Amino acid sequence: MTAKIIDGVALSRQIREDLGLRAQALAAQGRRPGLAVILVGDDPASAMYVRNKVKACEAHGLHSVFEKYDAGLAEADLLERIRALNADAGIHGILVQMPLPRHIDPHRVIQTIDVHKDVDGFSTLSAGELMSGLPGFRPCTPYGCMKLIESTGVDIRGKHAVVIGRSNTVGKPMALLLLQASATVTVCHSATPDLGLHTRQADILVAAVGRRHTVTREMVKPGAVVIDVGINRNEEGKLQGDVDLDGVREVAGWITPVPGGVGPMTITMLLVNTVEAAERSLLHT
Repeated sequence: MTAKIIDGVALSRQIREDLGLRAQALAAQGRRPGLAVILVGDDPASAMYVRNKVKACEAHGLHSVFEKYDAGLAEADLLERIRALNADAGIHGILVQMPLPRHIDPHRVIQTIDVHKDVDGFSTLSAGELMSGLPGFRPCTPYGCMKLIESTGVDIRGKHAVVIGRSNTVGKPMALLLLQASATVTVCHSATPDLGLHTRQADILVAAVGRRHTVTREMVKPGAVVIDVGINRNEEGKLQGDVDLDGVREVAGWITPVPGGVGPMTITMLLVNTVEAAERSLLHT
């Protein structure tokens, strides 16, 4: 068996085409979706991510505001700026790029963002909505993973899903989204004594551990859907995932590549959340 590749680039393009139409419809009603992106400091990777997000907005009919501050920005000044954006009717989503300089508390920053503009889905209120099954913004990476799984045509209901990783940004919300889709979910992490014992039972396996080639061929159930969230670099600087693609694709039924799998979907779901925020704002005016 050789796994079918789940093409995140193609799926992302398909979703963005629909997004463009939704953005046009909103603009026709005087409500062009607006995303504010704030970058503090000079981290090269963060700068690249921000450029990609702003570029994606502009390409699909969204209004973007990019604000860059030096690493010495006071926390109080950042919070004041976020509050001003909360009150700006032309901004429907606010994203503060992580990581932040050490003197700024990321939790305080995230909680300052209006929940109706929390398009990253990171606030405790957004997490509570997800936990309770209420409508709200889903964190972009696990939201994108769900779209990738759904694109295979595999019925999630009743399947055994295993998530490797328990972060607030990927692992935990991923598990909750799979539960909402009626999967039986196991969450594994660094203290799990026999990782392979669990992964070999997974019909759906999501690896979000941040360590190159954690998942190998012998750890995967034949025919499983494997979603690789990892972004790691090998000794030559080449991007690789948490899954050994060459080995695992010989047993899995479906698999996402790195790059070209989850990555494109993360930014796409940020756009989805921003457009949805603008659509919701029409209901409150």
